[in-house]
Amino acid sequence: MAVSYTPSPLDRDATFYVAGHRGLVGSAVWRNLEANGFSNLVGRRSNELDLRNRDAVFEFFAETRPRYVVLAAAKVGGILANDTYPVDFLSENLQIQTSVLDAALKYDVERVLFLGSSCIYPKYAAQPIREDSLLTGHLEPTNDAYAIAKIAGIMHIQSVRKQYGRPWISAMPTNLYGPGDNFSPTGSHVMPAMIRRYDEARASGAPKVTNWGSGTPRREFLHVDDMASACLHLLEHFDGPVQVNVGTGEDVTIKELAEIVADAVGYVGEIEWDTSKPDGTPRKLLDISQLRETGWSPEISLQDGIHSTVQWFRENHSKIRLK
Repeated sequence: MAVSYTPSPLDRDATFYVAGHRGLVGSAVWRNLEANGFSNLVGRRSNELDLRNRDAVFEFFAETRPRYVVLAAAKVGGILANDTYPVDFLSENLQIQTSVLDAALKYDVERVLFLGSSCIYPKYAAQPIREDSLLTGHLEPTNDAYAIAKIAGIMHIQSVRKQYGRPWISAMPTNLYGPGDNFSPTGSHVMPAMIRRYDEARASGAPKVTNWGSGTPRREFLHVDDMASACLHLLEHFDGPVQVNVGTGEDVTIKELAEIVADAVGYVGEIEWDTSKPDGTPRKLLDISQLRETGWSPEISLQDGIHSTVQWFRENHSKIRLK
């Protein structure tokens, strides 16, 4: 069935479900929607609604009947977690996605935005990575299970568009960071892991900090509040079957990132690199031409974003995820 839909401003009074509204991305989406006048936001904590439980999800949709959905809920983690628990990352994310998307279809949700990850692209994709690089090469083996789950989500969205004509879309963000991140040693990504490690080293007076890998891989980082802004922008200005890359269009080496983080927390000790640990993908920079064509650009610089995240980390240290 062909899709015929013209994006326009969303109804601020309609029921809007943010799946994963307590997570890094979901909480930012929630803040952004509130700031933009949405008055009927719906969210459930994981202990209130297990999104892996298909029957419970269908009951929730039957009760709330959302008009719009942002699917930001996912099991996420860094290289260590992905490499150690691939079954969990594959199975749980597939369960979450199929439960929410199937329920959204059954209960006639008008607009769905599915959030994936830039790890869906081949390890050695040409840089910057275009959307049409999807499924053109081998994935990074340390997180291929998670990537496959996210690719399945993209295909789910495309299939709903093809079979049912629903104007659902997908967005693939680059590495995200900001308020609400996971700072645990085993579950965090590189940015929050560095912020925690360097701030603790500063506080303890440690003479050196050792980071994983060589420090040479290049990564792109997007503040989560910019990501949230892009989500609403896409819902109101974009419609199409192809996933949309969301990033800054700029990257830095992990060594450069370490220096920025050390400066932001005030750490002045030595920085070392453990080259026996994996680097992961050598470079991952997204081509955001499609997103820019819709009229959106990021606003938060990397330096400003890291400084504000360090401040948030310190102010919320007693209640954030540290284990």
